[in-house]
Amino acid sequence: MKNDYLIDTHCHLHDLAWFTPAQQADFLVQAHQSKVQEIICIGTNHQDSLQADAFAALHTGVYWTYGIHPEFASRPDQTSIILDSRAENSSKLLTNQYTCATMEVRNEENASLPQYFDGEKTTSESKKLPQNTILQDYEGLKRCLAQKTRLIAIGEIGLDYHYEGYDAAAQICLLEHLLQLAVDLGLPVTLHIRNAFADVWPVLDNFPSLKGVIHSFTGSKKDLKQALSRDFYIGVNGLITYNTISLPPLEKIVLETDAPFLTPVPFRGTINMPGYVSVIAAYLSNKLGEAEEIIVEQTTKNARELFKI
Repeated sequence: MKNDYLIDTHCHLHDLAWFTPAQQADFLVQAHQSKVQEIICIGTNHQDSLQADAFAALHTGVYWTYGIHPEFASRPDQTSIILDSRAENSSKLLTNQYTCATMEVRNEENASLPQYFDGEKTTSESKKLPQNTILQDYEGLKRCLAQKTRLIAIGEIGLDYHYEGYDAAAQICLLEHLLQLAVDLGLPVTLHIRNAFADVWPVLDNFPSLKGVIHSFTGSKKDLKQALSRDFYIGVNGLITYNTISLPPLEKIVLETDAPFLTPVPFRGTINMPGYVSVIAAYLSNKLGEAEEIIVEQTTKNARELFKI
């Protein structure tokens, strides 16, 4: 079947810290008008992931991921739900304890929001966990995520050594636990790797069955070869319109915006939006010398195969 629409495989449209409800509504409509029919809202911590879940439940064509960004690796209030084996953190569990029931309630509280893509609010058909199931440990989280709808990946997770003061050991520890979560749930991963490629390959080699994408890839040609040898896809976004980026074969590219960040040329200086995937596809078409229809069809095929959507 020919894919004549686009997928934004990485954005943060659910995050009210960056988008007003009016912008969320407008940008979903604009995305549809630009033939971006599916988007993936990326979780960056526990709370943010729940917001992505609630947002996706309201809109057809919107999916979500569960993840803890490496910038939170040294914060027990964000990581103890995953690193429950650290006994010294047992008194520092998440300030707000969540239950599977809480996650459902969040969707109910947002039920009055407008729905786009002619979508209907979805509910999980699988058996819900008891409402007193506290998500304060790994096993509880895993059981809860296993019965969620539209959860299609674990991410964004990874390693980020860009800023001074980073704790590499803490980041690697968190990443290993989250990779195991992906294995346990049978999900691919969305990786954020910045200035840390040398450390990530040995970690990934401990999880040889994992598939995924390196989002917003900025590595060298050597790093690209390493990624491709592990059968990972490469996320291409607005960076390609103003930076030199090593590109894989088209068969290993998925398109993304990282909205509200990394707005492509010619819209630099304005907020990014999922509809701009079409701009990235057009730019990639010119760069690779391929018809835009081929770019659209192949990158959408790649995303569908990776995320099983």
